[in-house]
Amino acid sequence: MTDTMEAPARRAAVEDEGASPRRFRLPHLSHRRGDLIAALFFVAPATLGLAVFLVWPTLRGIYFSFTDYNVFTPAQWVGLDNYVRMVQDPEFWHSMWVTVQYVLVNIGVQTVLAVLLAVLMHRLTRSVFVRSVMLTPFLVSNVVVGLVWLWILDYQLGIGNKFLEWIGIGRVFFWGDDKLVIPTLALITVWKFLGYTALLIFAGLQTIPEQLYEAGRLDGASEGRMFRSITLPLLRPYLAMVVILSIIGSFQVFDLVSVTTGGGPVNASQVIQMEIYKAAFGRFEFGYASAMSVALMLVLLVITFLQYRLSRAGSSDLA
Repeated sequence: MTDTMEAPARRAAVEDEGASPRRFRLPHLSHRRGDLIAALFFVAPATLGLAVFLVWPTLRGIYFSFTDYNVFTPAQWVGLDNYVRMVQDPEFWHSMWVTVQYVLVNIGVQTVLAVLLAVLMHRLTRSVFVRSVMLTPFLVSNVVVGLVWLWILDYQLGIGNKFLEWIGIGRVFFWGDDKLVIPTLALITVWKFLGYTALLIFAGLQTIPEQLYEAGRLDGASEGRMFRSITLPLLRPYLAMVVILSIIGSFQVFDLVSVTTGGGPVNASQVIQMEIYKAAFGRFEFGYASAMSVALMLVLLVITFLQYRLSRAGSSDLA
């Protein structure tokens, strides 16, 4: 009789135990579903902007690169004709070579000066005011920077040439000399982005433990030796990121060249973006301009991949 009475009680207990996980699981799933909906709500604007202003134009540009398209008539499929023309076009290769020269001067000078400036800030001062002043040129638009330096370096009226003449060097034809125009543009870009690049490297310096420098001083290492053996190796991921971003931005230079030289003199500053712009909006060859844009995108993808792999940017020596 007792066993008969205990059996329903045990079954009820087992049923309650089996029901408990379901009773607690449902609110948990509902909470996670609410988090997912909230996350999608916040991500949706950025995703929509990315799709509308980046993914869709990229796909359309790739499609137009295989067509003959001039806006006034429907696009006609021509296959690889635009790419064959591009490979055989000396103006395309000239603009690529000019861009490479600009990139080499800009990246080389900017990276070296940014590292030195970041180390000086890290060693001498960490003032927020100093960092704010350094960032000021970066906040000015490229068009304004170009117009200001166009006046400063003007051969006749520029204050820069007035100063060079005052110290005895003489006036320099910065914008009219085909050998000086690319270094001039590159150094103006260095002036604009140096503070921003130095702050990125400065942030990387703050992740290096101070104990490593203290151990180096105890071992009698000089500042130069610690810079070569501690600072540079541990900065490698940050330097790789800075160089990759700078290369991508340098290959896309357009507004600075457009407001200063327009590609001159005698196409000496005809960077690839200017060539693409002139093909698209000067000659209305949007198919050919799209092909050059796709080629530039592939070049940047290859450079970024090689730079990332060779510099081992995804790993740190601190690990």
